[in-house]
Amino acid sequence: MADTSPKKKVAAKPKKPAAHPKYSEMVGKAIAALKERGGSSRQAILKYIMANFNVRKDAKTVNVHRKLSLRAGVKNKSLKRSKGTGASGSFKIGEVVKPKKKPAANSPFKGYPNSSKRI
Repeated sequence: MADTSPKKKVAAKPKKPAAHPKYSEMVGKAIAALKERGGSSRQAILKYIMANFNVRKDAKTVNVHRKLSLRAGVKNKSLKRSKGTGASGSFKIGEVVKPKKKPAANSPFKGYPNSSKRI
């Protein structure tokens, strides 16, 4: 006879927060700190992140996340690619786009002010 009693589920442990900021933030800070005129190379960005942030010392995993954040940054225009294609080449900080204010909608003409006083 097989035991058909339901198995107890083990509660998943909550993930501890990372000891570093998001990779997109780290990439932005690296580009800003490097201050290179033609844009910062991905290798220089990697070196900066490895030296200044508390990330794992395994360059391969950091490299994967950095590559994905570079691509995403170019796609959402927070980063601008100055040389190369994809996640290779040099990158600059993109232009910050401020949301435009909508012009006031034209309201229908409601008459002249104080029009009730006219004779």
